[in-house]
Amino acid sequence: MRRILIAGGGTGGHVFPGLAIARALGRLADVEVVFAGSPRGLEARVVPEHGYALELLEVEPMKGGGPQRAIRGALVAAKATRQAHGIVRRLRPAAVLSVGGYAAGPAALACVSQRIPLAILEPNSTLGLTNRLLAPFAKRAYIAWAETGRHFKGGKARIYGVPLRPGFEPRAYAPASSGPRRVLVLGGSQGAQALNEVLPRAVGRVVRDARVAAPLTIVHQTGRDREASVREAYAQGGVRDVEVVPFIDDIAERIGASDLVIARSGAATVAEIAAVGRAAIFVPFPHAADDHQAKNALSLAEIGGAVCIRQEAADEARLAEEIAALLGHDARRTRMADAAREHGRPRAAEDIAKDLLELAGIGAKNEHEHAKTNGAVNGSSSRFRVMTTARKEVS
Repeated sequence: MRRILIAGGGTGGHVFPGLAIARALGRLADVEVVFAGSPRGLEARVVPEHGYALELLEVEPMKGGGPQRAIRGALVAAKATRQAHGIVRRLRPAAVLSVGGYAAGPAALACVSQRIPLAILEPNSTLGLTNRLLAPFAKRAYIAWAETGRHFKGGKARIYGVPLRPGFEPRAYAPASSGPRRVLVLGGSQGAQALNEVLPRAVGRVVRDARVAAPLTIVHQTGRDREASVREAYAQGGVRDVEVVPFIDDIAERIGASDLVIARSGAATVAEIAAVGRAAIFVPFPHAADDHQAKNALSLAEIGGAVCIRQEAADEARLAEEIAALLGHDARRTRMADAAREHGRPRAAEDIAKDLLELAGIGAKNEHEHAKTNGAVNGSSSRFRVMTTARKEVS
């Protein structure tokens, strides 16, 4: 059986799109997918849990620690590249896909040096450092923003959107006539300290706001080792019905069960909320490269699917006002959910997988076999036919 290597990781924004593509590859072709990542990244836990082999590379970040960290990171990367050469010679993949993150570079460069075709996945409007360095060597670039295509010449770029895990399907939104209003707070796979600090106080104001007659149920993802302080902050604000967790695995179900999502605006998070279709308040991470989280958030805000509040403006009073205004207005939330859903691209993983198989020279399963596999996964053997779409190339 032929192999495809998916390289990179670190955060959920890198790992989960890679897993979505891996799953689509398995539905479409007889191919083994192997991941290469870091023992420090989220992939070290999540990839094996999803049943995929993971090759570990000893790498360190090169950004965020000044010249010393950059030099050390470069030296470690050089050693990891030598390690990656051995892995690639052993695996002999037909193609490699970089999903970004500092573990992607050594594995991707090892493949390029052995004349294995390289593809890049870049869901953000701005190329990350690793993908920027790999761009000249790429044969394909799977992007979500037309402006990202300027980094890739000769028709290499395809605008497919952000690949999503199973379960992120469009879901109609109908506000309940009774019962609590459900608010989901997401800080990304690592949590967001700014949201952890301000949301409990803001929600404490909302529960006393006359515009919000229904009780509130809060689910707040904090990141590791931050649950206790956030839980205490909610209690001090008089908010009782709160579930505080470090990480959420069933994120599609949680989004679908919510009336309002408050989140950072990484590309994967924005795409997941849009695919399901729920009203959202985004507070972009202010230090994201080239402010790409703000661009992600504005892509939904400009079509009426979300509210975008810059972190410097997202104080307790402003957030409380926006939350109360939305929770007190069922029709507005419904309009926002519908607008977000129209923006979603739930077929991205399938489209990318098909193109990646073409790049690797791996044929798809025959129609009957694929229909059986796809029917077992999705509950309908006809789903593949409605998911095929014309690809859009950027020259």
